[in-house]
Amino acid sequence: MVGAFHGHAHNRKCQLVWHPTYILGTGHSEGEGCEHIFSASNELARSTRHASPFHRHQTIEEHFAFWDADKYAVLSNFLSNHYREATKQISVLMAELAIIQSELGLTDADFPRFLKEEHDYLDGLKQPPEKDRLSVRYIEVLDELAEWRADWDLAHEAANSSLTAIAAGNLEQINNALSQARIRVDSSYAKLQHAEALVAHVEALLAVDARWEIGGQEYNHFKEEVSLSKYRSALDDLERLVVMRLFELSKLSLSSTGVCLLQITHSVS
Repeated sequence: MVGAFHGHAHNRKCQLVWHPTYILGTGHSEGEGCEHIFSASNELARSTRHASPFHRHQTIEEHFAFWDADKYAVLSNFLSNHYREATKQISVLMAELAIIQSELGLTDADFPRFLKEEHDYLDGLKQPPEKDRLSVRYIEVLDELAEWRADWDLAHEAANSSLTAIAAGNLEQINNALSQARIRVDSSYAKLQHAEALVAHVEALLAVDARWEIGGQEYNHFKEEVSLSKYRSALDDLERLVVMRLFELSKLSLSSTGVCLLQITHSVS
């Protein structure tokens, strides 16, 4: 089982299998018992960082001895409160669930089926369909071809005008200008040929009769898919980084400092 807080840093398929929400019998347990202990013991780092090994061990042992006694003292209230909360939630949620089932025409057997269908769907998305993958690649190579064709045109124009700013009779500058223009033209032409060959190869794999036009219907459709794929990937990275940052702040007991600093900034301004 992955902790409820850690689970948001995992992909959706992993959450369907290991998140406490979808594991029978976990109830409201978030699976972060170790994190609760660590959040309290992290404060020891400041006071024991420069202590001797003996005093460091002594402080840690005293901390956990007090922590254990403190938790044991309130254990009865803890169990009683959670039991009352659980029975109340069961009563409320069962009533709400009955209303939803009645409105949508669902049964208890539908929910495990929905979960299995989502899992099967995500399992089938490990790799996109071959044709879609090639179509996305086709869009990319078409863009590369257009880019290198524009570069070739610029290189050709630059070569044609390379001698206009050179005084007549200056053979050294003329030779240098012609050499640089030739190198740029040859390089651009080689890249253009490579892009043309790559486009032709992908077209053969896709069995494309007529080359897609940039801005055409097929091009725009898969161009949007490329953009959405990059957007989803960026969102996944952002979520992962935010969760990692929250963990770091929590371990340093600084999880709320951002809000405090923002409030201070607003009050000062």
